[in-house]
Amino acid sequence: MSPAPPDHPSTEEDSAAALFGLRDFRLYISGRFLGTLAMMIQSVAVGWQVYDLTESAMALGMVGLAQFLPMVLITLPAGDVADRVDRRLIVAVAAALEAAAAGWLIVLSLLGTHEVIWFYAALALFGTGRAIMAPASRSFVPLIVSSRQMPRAIAVSSSSFQISVIVGPALGGFLYIFGPVAAYGTAFAGFLIVAAAFLAMKVRPAPLPDGPAVTALHRLTAGISFMRRSPIVFGAISLDLFAVLLGGATALLPIFARDILAVGPQGLGVMRAMPAAGAIIVSLLLIWRPIRARTGHVMFACVAVFGIATIAFGLSRDFGLTLAALALMGASDMVSVNIRSTLVPLATPQPMLGRVSAVEMLFIGASNELGEFRAGVSAALFGTVPAVLIGGIGTLGVVGLWMWLFPALRTVDKFEDVKPKESG
Repeated sequence: MSPAPPDHPSTEEDSAAALFGLRDFRLYISGRFLGTLAMMIQSVAVGWQVYDLTESAMALGMVGLAQFLPMVLITLPAGDVADRVDRRLIVAVAAALEAAAAGWLIVLSLLGTHEVIWFYAALALFGTGRAIMAPASRSFVPLIVSSRQMPRAIAVSSSSFQISVIVGPALGGFLYIFGPVAAYGTAFAGFLIVAAAFLAMKVRPAPLPDGPAVTALHRLTAGISFMRRSPIVFGAISLDLFAVLLGGATALLPIFARDILAVGPQGLGVMRAMPAAGAIIVSLLLIWRPIRARTGHVMFACVAVFGIATIAFGLSRDFGLTLAALALMGASDMVSVNIRSTLVPLATPQPMLGRVSAVEMLFIGASNELGEFRAGVSAALFGTVPAVLIGGIGTLGVVGLWMWLFPALRTVDKFEDVKPKESG
């Protein structure tokens, strides 16, 4: 096992060059990139295929729900396992399940299946893999880098993620020209490479949590209990949940691409990529100049900008303006994600990190997948554009309410001032 990095590295050790000099960090970034690339390729393909089969906004919402339900059942136990089992092995097994789901989608496409329930079943298997993987993969960075390297490492990780989110949808739209099998086959290969990358890592062991007398039920609920006692962690995670739950409109993009803007699957790929395009610009800026002060105020301001950009997206009928609004959504969301992803591990004791990461992932899964379901239902009830506008306005309301409910988060200044709260 590689030795633990120093708690207070020198300026040279805190540089981007030193960060990329870490073998395990390079493997982590490579695996994160390929895994997200494969997921986005698959997401674009399955969204277009399901809508093409059903022409139903509700069916698109069910795509998100099918992936979310396994997270509700599995994520918290997976967090406990991540604190006790080799996280490399967990990620490898989860990536294999994701590959199996992609293989299932290949078979359905080859057979010409029109019963959409089988696509939902494959997505449920994929959601199971994601639920198992998330707590383990999200708690890797603190084991690879020092606390002072954390903000820059999170920014690099976010950049890698966003680059794959940019390339993935565009590549997925391109591959779909040759049929869904080409897209799903590429995703299948990507998931298998992810498993190999994480197995090749040599991270230092995580601290062992709790003691032998602690019950499984206590371990299972410890992440939730800790989060409730930490206003910074609870505020940051729940702000993301409700903002994206209300403001997220990703599930409705196929409707905008086909019925409102008439830009086809290639246009859908570009639209899916634009939030990531805005995010990657911001994340590169954060690598060069990380946030140093007024962190809480910056986070709330950027979530408000996300809500405003969502409203602009819903009102737009021009493809260029739509792309600009989507890019602004991604840019503003990237700042809040960077802050949350840095605050949570800094404010969490290492022996609790897997379980707290599981709770965080459950919240994020709710904001993304359940948000897609919310968008689909709202669009079916009120229309596509009103559903987006309601979400954007709701996001602004959440910002105001959370600034009042969580003053500890609002007043966070510097990252280095945030210390882990006792888990007992």
